[in-house]
Amino acid sequence: MAVLRTERLLLRPVRADDIDALHAIMRQPQAMAYWSTPPHSTLAETADFLDAMISIPSGEGEDFVIEFEGRLIGKAGLYRFPDIGYLLDPAFWGRGLATEALRAVISRAFEVHRLPRIQADVDPRNAASLRLLARLGFRETHRQARTWLVGEQWCDSVYLALDQPDCSAVRTTA
Repeated sequence: MAVLRTERLLLRPVRADDIDALHAIMRQPQAMAYWSTPPHSTLAETADFLDAMISIPSGEGEDFVIEFEGRLIGKAGLYRFPDIGYLLDPAFWGRGLATEALRAVISRAFEVHRLPRIQADVDPRNAASLRLLARLGFRETHRQARTWLVGEQWCDSVYLALDQPDCSAVRTTA
């Protein structure tokens, strides 16, 4: 799998020794507030997540961990084509790092993998993520109620899509 470099970030394949850094993010309620699972309470939960990232079949998806200044701060990628997902340590929110990482992932998806469309599933309460995806050119396609049972709470979904001809926003600066 490729390694992607941006102005400030390194996006690389996940490794087994990333478990502690990933767990430090995934155990945070703020980081996981709109994720498809509750915060990870055990290292075993994060190990399962890490194993799933490592075992993505070639040609079916591509997921990266994000490094900033030598520190693992999140993940971004397409666990299964064409669905994009990302998670960033809240200590690094508001710096444009998610935008920078997603631009690299989206460009690769269109240019290397030749995907005609990328899709996102976002909790409607996650206004920051919806704004981020809109800045990158994603458009809402539809909404659906009660799509994810997270812990004991049903969550809704806003579905968005970015078609390859619409991706000019990906190549511009934030």
